Amino acid sequence: MTDDSLAYVGLTRLHAAYADAVTRRAWDELEPLFVPAAPIHVDTVTRPVIELVGATELGRFIDESIARFEFFEFVVLNLVARIAPDRTARGRLYMVELRQTRESAAWSNAYGVYQDDYVLHDDQWRFAERHYQSLARKIGTDPAEVFPFAVARTL
Repeated sequence: MTDDSLAYVGLTRLHAAYADAVTRRAWDELEPLFVPAAPIHVDTVTRPVIELVGATELGRFIDESIARFEFFEFVVLNLVARIAPDRTARGRLYMVELRQTRESAAWSNAYGVYQDDYVLHDDQWRFAERHYQSLARKIGTDPAEVFPFAVARTL
């Protein structure tokens, strides 16, 4: 395999570890996936952008956001990435959240895109910065809310 292929596998593993930790609500497992003080920007489109710093703040934010769900699964749909020769990379990750509320048992899906910066640190890829934007939300049998795609960052 080429260095580019190995890097892509490393980034895929990073995203798989993130999805696994979030699905299991294992917030302490987020810390080694991020560089310290990594900026995280969360744009749900229907509210002002939320600015977070680091994995601990992100874990608290997600925990509060998904507390109402009896079932929650973070599913990776696709990852595109460009690896630079300086041990950094940029990528876009498309995802969906599968969810069911505790109270009403309503089923919902939330689609989004992460536009990420990565860095290779101690031979492990980590998130250096994350930009999330909601793309669509569907609750029960209601029509989905679909949002315009954010400007795609150059990879």
